[in-house]
Amino acid sequence: MNATDRTPADLLRSALTADPARPLVTFYDDATGERVELSVATFANWVAKTANLLQGDLAAEPGMRAAVLLPAHWQTAVWLLACSSVGVVADVGGDPAAADLVITGPDALERASACPGERVALALRPLGGRFPEPPRGFMDYAVEVPSQGDRFTPYAPVDATAPALAVAGRELTGEQMVEQARADARQHGLTPGSRMLSALPYDSWEGLSAGLYAPLAAGGSVVLCRHLDRLPGDGLDKRRESERVTVTAL
Repeated sequence: MNATDRTPADLLRSALTADPARPLVTFYDDATGERVELSVATFANWVAKTANLLQGDLAAEPGMRAAVLLPAHWQTAVWLLACSSVGVVADVGGDPAAADLVITGPDALERASACPGERVALALRPLGGRFPEPPRGFMDYAVEVPSQGDRFTPYAPVDATAPALAVAGRELTGEQMVEQARADARQHGLTPGSRMLSALPYDSWEGLSAGLYAPLAAGGSVVLCRHLDRLPGDGLDKRRESERVTVTAL
């Protein structure tokens, strides 16, 4: 990654320039049997579409706060980078009533209804499927995102020194996120090409770093696992082998 990268969105742009075809996020949900692998280019395309939805349809501006009520999931990773691209503060697990908008999964719809602003719901179904019946008062992400543009340009430059992420009582700027992600990557021994398997939830910096930011900062990739406890006894070892995992965070 480039030394000049100052936000997570910068890290993604550098990854796209370096090797767009390599895997970036491989996601498993062992409750459903889902496996999704996204290359850098595919992931960046989802981020661009989501950022366009955020900036355009949702009228989000730099400094606005989005309550992110989502589990560790590939679509959550997309939203986190989309927020970084627009300059919106991603408040992971934050109070929807105090947010400008909310992005929620199906398990937190009632809580998310407290948001006075725009509300977006993700069904979190395999292959990014939509809700069978859209939840009342919410935009169905899977319905709205496909028609968005494949390229994103922010209306205003993103300030790397402004707040960008809030999680578990901790708030970081984009610059601090990049610095901490690089430090975490060094601590984990991540290098370009490393494959990090993470089963940590996205409810702390440690989980977000292991499951997205540190591998991205290192030029590596993440194998993000949800419901890993559903695997049989030797399932984890087999996954490490099949996915060529070099580092594990459990």
